[in-house]
Amino acid sequence: MRRDELASTDRWTAERIPDLKGRTFVVTGAASGLGLATTRALADHGARVVLAVRDKAKGRRMVADMDSADLEVRRLDLADLDSVREFADRLHADHPRVDVLINNAGVMAPPRTLSSQGHELQFATNHLGHFALTGFLLDLLMAGRDPRVVTVTSVNHRQGKFPSTDPTGAHGYSPMGFYNASKLANAIFGHELHRRLSAAASPVRSFLAHPGYTATNLQTSATTPIWRLLLGRIGNPLLAQPVERGAWPQLFAATDPTAQPGRLIAPGGPGELRGHPAPGRLSAAATDPDNGRRLWDLSEQLTGVRFASLPTSS
Repeated sequence: MRRDELASTDRWTAERIPDLKGRTFVVTGAASGLGLATTRALADHGARVVLAVRDKAKGRRMVADMDSADLEVRRLDLADLDSVREFADRLHADHPRVDVLINNAGVMAPPRTLSSQGHELQFATNHLGHFALTGFLLDLLMAGRDPRVVTVTSVNHRQGKFPSTDPTGAHGYSPMGFYNASKLANAIFGHELHRRLSAAASPVRSFLAHPGYTATNLQTSATTPIWRLLLGRIGNPLLAQPVERGAWPQLFAATDPTAQPGRLIAPGGPGELRGHPAPGRLSAAATDPDNGRRLWDLSEQLTGVRFASLPTSS
């Protein structure tokens, strides 16, 4: 998709979201940052939003002023595959369908930490948890109206290395190196999911988005002090766009009828750091079909989740 193919959306904002009444969205990481901004914009246009959050009390506090909105706050810890399965089971019990899943949650640059299942925390939270959640909810999505999966990556995916060589970080851990690898995994997953959905003639469509450089708590809560300083205290005030604008690409991908599946939506300004939604550039590693197959196989192995309705190979 060339940049001029999105010419009609050069000045797209959340005000152009269509009426979403009667549609159900699941947003991970919805208690803060991009997830909260996305939730507010969806609710403002009539959507029912399921806020998937680690801390239910915090989630309720953050949306306490949205009394008239159709919101559900449910606990989900993406770093714990048991929590992902429990969340999905309860959603199945309460909802006949999900129209859109927005895989938004993420962690950035912590000290080396392992998840409940023994995987490096950023790879576990940013990719494996979302891979498993998407697999568990695929049947609900197939029953949805204009069903979509939006996976949020980062411009940093272009600096990432394929994550299978050392998924636990046992042989050399770099906080930002593993963050970049997890964001590359997001990009590979979204692209490979699109390929498999298309091959299966599924009604579900896969989209990718990234927020550019946006002022969120992802930078300010980075648990490595040097990255909190560089990204949160210095980078955010000088360079970052407001979180409401950073959410535009994923909102466009989730709601706009002209959004094209399998593509990356990003801020349209220089370096894809800020601006209105526009086509972004996926790295060659993100679109490499061999990487897609390898990551899919690795993700199935580490999560135990199979996408039963999708082909297992190209």
